[in-house]
Amino acid sequence: MLEELGRAVRARRCEHALTLRALSDRAGVSVRFLAELEAGRGNVSVVRLHAIASALGTTASALLSDEQAHARRPPVVALLGLRGAGKTTVGRKLAHRWKVPFVELDAKVEEAAGMSLAEVFELHGEAFYRRLERDQLRKQLDADRPMVLATGGSLVNDEESFSLLRARATTVWLQASPESHWQRVVAQGDRRPMQNRANAMSELRALLRERAGRYARAELVVDTDASKSVDGVVAEIARRVAPSAHASRMASTLAISTASSR
Repeated sequence: MLEELGRAVRARRCEHALTLRALSDRAGVSVRFLAELEAGRGNVSVVRLHAIASALGTTASALLSDEQAHARRPPVVALLGLRGAGKTTVGRKLAHRWKVPFVELDAKVEEAAGMSLAEVFELHGEAFYRRLERDQLRKQLDADRPMVLATGGSLVNDEESFSLLRARATTVWLQASPESHWQRVVAQGDRRPMQNRANAMSELRALLRERAGRYARAELVVDTDASKSVDGVVAEIARRVAPSAHASRMASTLAISTASSR
């Protein structure tokens, strides 16, 4: 029950675009307590729950019944990881297996911007990209439909987008070694990782170390290293997602959101 309440509070907070600090100030409770509550570990009193609900523009009873409302939503599963984790390959197979659309978030960002990602960064910078990414993510989630949504590998760096995704999707980190990331990207004919970069592998290792803690916040972690086939990874995700908290949302189809990392 506490886990369900935590998900409901986090979902409401993200829908109102509130940070933990902002909700803390409104409700008169500590940030640490809210973090524990959203993680399903906060045994909240009736008085505190009423204060939090009021700050979110709802009631305590509505928060307690929000999980039933979520059960009526079409599910979304998000695959996270660096470029070369296998998100696009695995995601397409998952989408085919569950007969749902496959959507790449970065492609939606390019459509909205009318230019490539490289041009977005070069002409407008990262802040502009993050705004577009957040808008497109919310648009896809608000569609309330099963899908395979591929998000960019750096989405976890944007706390607002990542919180929104975790609140409204089953997140799965496709974990792999730096060597596997490198080999897969090169096998796809992408030579960018090594162009004019003598320390490219060292940079990749550092990037993976830096993001690992964020990726690990995913609901599920699946090892995709070379010892596993794509079909094996797909089968493992299907097995582990089905009995999860989102199983009640799975009717005849299942939505998978995959992250095609940059």
